[in-house]
Amino acid sequence: MTLRPLIAIFGTTGVGKSNLAIELALHLKSRRKGARVINADAMQVYAGLDVLTNKVPESERQGVEHLLMGFKKPGEQYVVGQWVKDAISAIDESHMRDEIPIVVGGTFNRLTTVQPDQPSVLSESIATALASLPLPLLELYTNLPQQPPDAVSDPAASLALHRLLQSLDPCYGGTVALEGYAYRTLCFWLYAEPNVLQNRLDSRVDKMLESGLLDEVGALHDIAQQPASGGLDYTLGIYQSIGFKEFNGYLTAPAQTEKAYQTAAENMKVSTRQYARRQISWIRNKLLPAIHSTNAQEITVPTYLLDATNLGDKWDSDVRGLAIEITQKFLDQDSLPDPPSLSEFARTLLDIDTKPVDPTAVLKSQRKVVCTICTVDAAQPFMVDEDRFAAHLKGRAHGRIARRKTPEQHREIQRAKQANRPPKTTSEAELGSLLFER
Repeated sequence: MTLRPLIAIFGTTGVGKSNLAIELALHLKSRRKGARVINADAMQVYAGLDVLTNKVPESERQGVEHLLMGFKKPGEQYVVGQWVKDAISAIDESHMRDEIPIVVGGTFNRLTTVQPDQPSVLSESIATALASLPLPLLELYTNLPQQPPDAVSDPAASLALHRLLQSLDPCYGGTVALEGYAYRTLCFWLYAEPNVLQNRLDSRVDKMLESGLLDEVGALHDIAQQPASGGLDYTLGIYQSIGFKEFNGYLTAPAQTEKAYQTAAENMKVSTRQYARRQISWIRNKLLPAIHSTNAQEITVPTYLLDATNLGDKWDSDVRGLAIEITQKFLDQDSLPDPPSLSEFARTLLDIDTKPVDPTAVLKSQRKVVCTICTVDAAQPFMVDEDRFAAHLKGRAHGRIARRKTPEQHREIQRAKQANRPPKTTSEAELGSLLFER
């Protein structure tokens, strides 16, 4: 079966992803067929607030259709799993119209591995378990931490991961790996040298303020003060965007001083720079390993880094021209250039260690074991990393608690294990006295 084409553009904020998508779409329209842009930016799915979310103005889209943009209400939750479903629908519709879908923005990597027309991609039991997950656990599943949370320093996150594992664990016996590919995908990573990007992002914040950012933040604040309707949550969605958090306090203060304004502006610039660094980390540590894993047997997802350090006179040669040339060869199924050959940045940044990316595999690697001896509250079980559990059992704290339990308590723990139910637990006061006893 011939796979249908998909073009994906990703990179940090401020590197020209939307501009490139529009230019590619116009080129495709002029040469052979149309194209549509599918938004993958988490904030741009929300209606209005174009300055705050950096949407491309209608006047600059040059007639190119943009999908999954501006269709959610502020405060409405929209998790990755929902986006994947909507994006697959938009991609398939584009193919039926003989148009090329161009995905632009954030987390699109699951499109390279999820087969839309094959219900057996995941084992039936895993698929059923995923479908029945509550929203918080589904969101955790689609955004698994690379490093497992520590049960002591971050018990809440550790417990959430434990509950997710409990929900899926009975299914692991029949789990199969993700198989096959959804589309023949071409990826472009737009990258800018960090020092240049930092100055560009600072200037963009200044421009956003000049373009009415404060008016949008004020309007958002007013909406949040109205009686909530439709189950909206004003701790979610657009209210998590950079700009609202930094300026909402300034706008609602009894006195709006110049010093407070400058502080909020600087905080927004710092947050934007930090966000760009997190995006680079995510691309290097999550997205590229996912792509490399997909390409393990066959290069199905060729990925090119384009140097967007200079958005001026070098844009046409370093970004637009290369992207059009590679896209045309990709669609014509001609030989493609070697990705590291494009630049020194490409040679350095595309060279990464492959890491496991299948969520179920990641979950298994982060498996926790509940110590029934040390558990105080069955709703908040005491958990230890599986590979550290043997050492925990030999530890002084565990031994002290175990020695103080009565024979009947030990029998109760064994009965609970056999019945697959939480045991009666040590009282919190008793546990405290045991842990801190000298």
